[in-house]
Amino acid sequence: MNERAEPGAVAPSARHLFDALPERVSIYEVGPRDGLQNEAVVLPTDRKVELIEGLVQAGIRRVEITSFVNPRWIPALADHMEVATRIRREPGVRYSALVPNMRGLDGASRAGMEEIAVFLAASQTHNRKNINKSTEEALATYRRVVTEARARGMAVRGYVSCVYGCPYEGPVPVESVVDVARALVDMGVYEVSLGDTIGVGTPRQVQFVLARLLEAGLALDQLAVHFHDTRGTALANIVVALQFGIRTIDSAIGGLGGCPYAPGASGNVATEDVVFMLQGMGVDTGVDLDALAALSVRLSGLLGRELPSKYLKAHVGHCSRLGVPV
Repeated sequence: MNERAEPGAVAPSARHLFDALPERVSIYEVGPRDGLQNEAVVLPTDRKVELIEGLVQAGIRRVEITSFVNPRWIPALADHMEVATRIRREPGVRYSALVPNMRGLDGASRAGMEEIAVFLAASQTHNRKNINKSTEEALATYRRVVTEARARGMAVRGYVSCVYGCPYEGPVPVESVVDVARALVDMGVYEVSLGDTIGVGTPRQVQFVLARLLEAGLALDQLAVHFHDTRGTALANIVVALQFGIRTIDSAIGGLGGCPYAPGASGNVATEDVVFMLQGMGVDTGVDLDALAALSVRLSGLLGRELPSKYLKAHVGHCSRLGVPV
């Protein structure tokens, strides 16, 4: 005979779904770089510095602050040196910057960066469009960059984009993802962030890709996830990743972002949405959600547009109904 569940009880058959969730998750904030690089409004350097310092004050402990690329590629981040040298560095916070080549590494080194990130796609065509190199050429470049960066005492993170699909090629073979991720780890990258650049990934795909990466010998602490919420599946995908044992989630304040070389890509999953969900599931992030929301409200005004964060919209609406200033 079936037992009748008490109100609010979790069915025994479903209880195991959340037993494996971590007690704490590291939020890797990419808004100041991946978010701002595609905005129509270019924030002044002062405002970028305030944003980064505000994120740290809200509890973010890992933040990507800019990109040391040629300003012709990403005009919105042309002030990378000023941003990197003007921010107030707090103890215990890891500040990172994207670097495409040796010239970018030299700039990041002069700016005092202790961590950099390199990036390429699992898709040949996207690499050609984005960095004007084949996958093999990009890996050869990054081997030199990573080797030199580590010799200078810098930690190196890696991004693999188009993990679940490419805007030019469509579906991407999982073997290509494994090969690129394995190559990055082998050259000395400490963590590989798996990017759903155009937001086509679904929970079952996430499960499949993570399983293949683990089978290929990568460790859980070498992997992070980076979802764009183009089709509304980012949070569901994150839950699957957490159940797998992933402990680092990339996100962007307000849901900023997109990719200039990926037509149709919308913003990153919003940091507020991720933090709210994790707090509701009993997972600590160390982030003050109210402080983060206040920062997003200010950022929305500076950019002159409504940000896509669902939590932010609900927060602003709730405060408006109560007559509370935001």
